[in-house]
Formats: sequence, structure tokens, C-alpha cells
Amino acid sequence: MTAIMEPAMEPSFDVSSVVSLPEDSFLRAFNRAGVLAPADVHVALRIGRLGGDDDELVALAVAFAVRAPRVGHVRVDLGHVRETAEGEVEDEVDLDSLPWPDPDEWARRVAASSLVAVGDDDGAGTAGVAPIRLVGSALYLDRYWRDERAVAADLVRRAATEPGEADFSQLSVSIERLFGGEEDGEQRLATAVAALRGLAVVAGGPGTGKTTTVARIIGLLASRAEDAGFELPLVALAAPTGKAANRMQEAVHAAASSMEVSETTRAHLLGLEAATVHRLLRARPDSASRFRYNRRNRLPHDVVIVDETSMLSLWLMARLVEAVRRDARLVLVGDPEQLASVEAGAVLGDIVGPASKGLRMSSTARSQLEAATGVVVPVPPAGQSEKGGSAIGNGVVVLRTNHRFAGALAALAAGIRSGSADAVVAALGTGDPNVEWLPVDAAEADQTQLDPVRRLACDTGERLVRAAQAGEGEVALDALGSWRILCAHRRGPAGVAAWNARVEQWLSAEVEGYSADGEWYVGRPVIVTANDYSLRLFNGDTGVVVARQPAGVTAAFERGPISPSRLSGVDTVYAMTVHKAQGSEFDQVAVVLPQPTSRILTRELLYTAVTRAKARLLLIGTEEAVRAAVERPIARSSGLTERLWVG
Repeated sequence: MTAIMEPAMEPSFDVSSVVSLPEDSFLRAFNRAGVLAPADVHVALRIGRLGGDDDELVALAVAFAVRAPRVGHVRVDLGHVRETAEGEVEDEVDLDSLPWPDPDEWARRVAASSLVAVGDDDGAGTAGVAPIRLVGSALYLDRYWRDERAVAADLVRRAATEPGEADFSQLSVSIERLFGGEEDGEQRLATAVAALRGLAVVAGGPGTGKTTTVARIIGLLASRAEDAGFELPLVALAAPTGKAANRMQEAVHAAASSMEVSETTRAHLLGLEAATVHRLLRARPDSASRFRYNRRNRLPHDVVIVDETSMLSLWLMARLVEAVRRDARLVLVGDPEQLASVEAGAVLGDIVGPASKGLRMSSTARSQLEAATGVVVPVPPAGQSEKGGSAIGNGVVVLRTNHRFAGALAALAAGIRSGSADAVVAALGTGDPNVEWLPVDAAEADQTQLDPVRRLACDTGERLVRAAQAGEGEVALDALGSWRILCAHRRGPAGVAAWNARVEQWLSAEVEGYSADGEWYVGRPVIVTANDYSLRLFNGDTGVVVARQPAGVTAAFERGPISPSRLSGVDTVYAMTVHKAQGSEFDQVAVVLPQPTSRILTRELLYTAVTRAKARLLLIGTEEAVRAAVERPIARSSGLTERLWVG
């Protein structure tokens, strides 16, 4: 099972060519406009036939409910779908010209349908098995309503659990010993929260120390157990992709080497192995949607820590939280500003909720943290500290101090997060050598305009090729990991395929002995596109084809050399999509923006792309495209934030 997918654009054609629909049908009108895809219409009609309901307004509502997960939403709000649909259609559409039903009449007709269960209670009888659920004006497919409800209930229950200790002075001693003279108050708070609560959420952007905090959380829990004479906790490290899991494992091991802990605790940290969430839950060979570990057979671990949580869909989060023991700690780590899962939901953003603008803790939780860390916890504006009485806020800490970015890179990331297009354009135009902006349309630019990208590709590419020709796999991998071109799309003139071909042409013209002929040419960088557990290669892993002495080639990966004949799913990777780059970082990054009208061009995509750069960014895109991205945040329809924070 692949851990992450690329967003796919489904072509919209006239469904009436295969389904008989009246000329004035709602479904036909919305399908022809490209708002509803053929699959949306087919499923809606099928459900109507099976349920014996031929009301066309009900069919239209069901089609929108089916469409919602396809475009990333958990549900559709019948009262506001007209306003939100515009940004989700690939082509420009005059939505006002479509025959939108009156929202009140629409909701009334839907509520009266036998296909629909009304309200948020899981009633018995027909209502309990209806395929569609209406809560207020929000319409869900039943499975997404159940998953959202289950995730909220599990997280709220866990947030209210306090498996930690009441001896805050002793905990303070342990934290002080762990941090030594370091004064990072945010990381101290996050570490203490994980010791005090059943649910901890460590949020923050790249360079804020999330993974270092993870290592310290484990170090603290292990040290406390060792001091008390207990067995060290059984810890699970997981991430949505194999690449992210490997990076998490490496970072924890690196942090453990210099941490102020006993050799027993250090060995415990160094012995930890990370896995994908799918592998942690043990996918069943007889089912694509069920796991060995579930609500009836829970994971044996005392602590479950998940990195890159922003990439988890609602469905996978539901499967994860139901499998964690009720007395175990769950720690969710990630950046809520990044791209969300390509499937339905923006779970991490929903969980962090109001805490993204400041800690939202009860006075009791705040006092406990201050006693354990010696750090003064800032009090949010009046009336916001205990929003709705939810315990969720007691376990959420957002790391804001950036230890990596400075100068224009930091200003650029901050401008994107704040949604200020003016600030972003200003940061791009400072002349900082670490942020270079080519304000051109990448699809129409000539070679002269793209010369800075060519120089980057050829300088770093030549080092990769020379190492590959010499059979130096580690050097070639280091060269590959130092840079990358990131695109929004896989195809098209500004897409991955076009840029891979362009780099191959540049290198062929400028690097002696380089030739991109054949599938396994020396110097070809490759990315794994599907998990292969037999080879210990995971979706997103990268390698380089290098010369093998005395003859032939091999593919060098971090885990070691592999014969190309054993690789069944790889692509060339001078360039890759921003989605694929999540969880990765590179010294130098060139970001290629698509046309301003591209539906995939969003604030989260731009933020994710530019924050992959550790040292230098080269942005290719018009000012219009930059402004369009910053001003187009992803707004996924979900009820999870309300369930968690309001109750």
C-alpha cells in the first residue's frame, strides 16, 4: 500500500454521453461546467437507485457529498458550497450562471430523503445505516462522518487523561538535567506536556526543533522510568511515508548522541526504529482498508510518536488513534502550515486550531507546566484561554523560534504564513543572495532568463555525474541531496517531466561524458514511487545510478547498492513535485510556480516549497503567480476543529 499519493486531476467530460440525463438536469449542468466529475454523478445516481429516491435535488446533494473527499474536504456545506466551489474547479467557470438550488429548500429536501440520516447522534434503525449524514447544513458520506466523530472522541478522551506525575519539582529536575544550560522555553514546554498529558501536539515550522524535541521527550520518559526502577517505555516512531520515517529515525539517533542522559537511556534511543503508519498498524493482506491493530487489538506501545502529521488523512488518523492504548501517550508532531494530506481532511491544522495563534491552556495546566519547567507560559487574550472548556488546548505547544532560517528566507516564510502578499514580494526583492527571484513565466521563459537555474543544475549536476562515473555512490548521493527543483505539477510545461528533460539537455551539453540515453544511464538520479519492503526501499527514497567496476551499473541508495533490475518503480528526480518533497530538505532549492490560475497553486504549496530550502532559494514565477498563491489558502471543509475545541 502506497503511503502517499500525488494529487490527480480527473478530466471532466459530459457524463450524459454514457448516462441518460434530461437536458435541464441539475447533474448535467454541473457536470458540463466541470464542477462535478463523472464519478460524482455516477455514484449519486447509483445511491439514489438503490435507495429508491429519484429527487434530483437529493441526487445533486449526494453528488457534492461524493465530490467533497475527491477535492480534499470531509464534508460539503450546502449553505456555502456555491461560494467555495470556484477555487476547486480547474477551468474558469461562471458559477453564478449555474442553477443553484435555494439553500434552505435544498437542505429541507435532503433531510426528508430516506438516503439521509439527520443529526449528529448515531441513532438506531434506518438512520444508523443511511449512506449520507446531514448535520445542520453539512452533508457527509457516512464513513467520513463516523471517522471524524471517532477521531474527535478519541482525542478529547486522551487529552483529558493525565498519565503524568504530580511531583512537579522532581519533573523539573529531570527536565533541567536533560536541557542543561539551554534556554529554549518552547521545547521545554513541549517536552513537559508529553510527560504530563495523554495527548501532546508539537507543532512548528522547519528549523524550530520538532525532532530534537521528540528525542528529548523520549529521553525524559525513559530517564524517569529508569530513575524509578521501571522498565523503559516501549516507544513507536512513525510517519506517513518511508522517507519521513527514515529522517525521523536519523534525527532522533543524532540527538541521542549528544543528549545528557544515562548510557542505558541513550542505547534505548539509538535502538529505536521508525516505520510508516501503515507498517506500524500492520496492513492486512486480505483488506485494503483494515489493519491488524485496531480498536479491538491495540498497539502494545507505551508511547506512540507520529512525525509529519500534516500528511495524515482523516481516515488514517482514525485508524491510528483507535489502535493506541488508552493508557499510552500519543504525541503528534508536524507543521500545520504545510500541505495537508492529498486525501480528505486537514487533521493537524484542525487539531492545533486556535492554538496556532497562541497557547490555549487552562489555568491548571498552565500552572503545572510552569512548575515543571520554570518557564512562564504566556496567557492568551481574555476569554480565549479555556475556549469551550476543551482539554485539547492543554496539550498543544507551537514551536516558533527558528534555528535554521534567517534573513530573507525567514522573512519570506513568515510573509507566506501571515498571508501578506506584499510582505512576500518585498522579501523576494531584497537582493539577499540566499533568495533569488526570477519573475518570469517558467513555461514561456527563454534560456537566458532561466540561466540561474541552468547554472545551479549544471554545477551541482556535474558533481553528481563525476561521482557516479567514478563509482562513488555516497558522494553522488550527497550531491543529489544538496539541491532539487520543485514543481507544482507532474506534467505540463512547468511540470516535473518537462524540467527533468530540460536538466538532462543542459547536462548533455555541458558535462563531458554525460549521456541520458537508455533507462539506466550513469548519473541518473531516481526516486522510488512505491514501497518495496523486500528491498527496504520506500516511497520517496532517492538514489543514483553509478558505474560499477569493472563493468556495468548499480543504483546507490542510503541503504546500500541495488541492482537496477530489481527496481520496479522509479522516476528520474532532478525535479519532483512539492507534495513529494514534504518531509525532505535540501541546501539549495529551485521552485517553479505554475500559471496563477492553477488550482493547485496555494499558500500551503508555496510555503511547503520554499521551506524545503536550508540555505538558498531560487523562485521562478511571475508576481501575479506569487500573489495568487499567497492569497489562496486551502480551506478544507471539516467539523473536527469545532468538535475538538467547542465540544
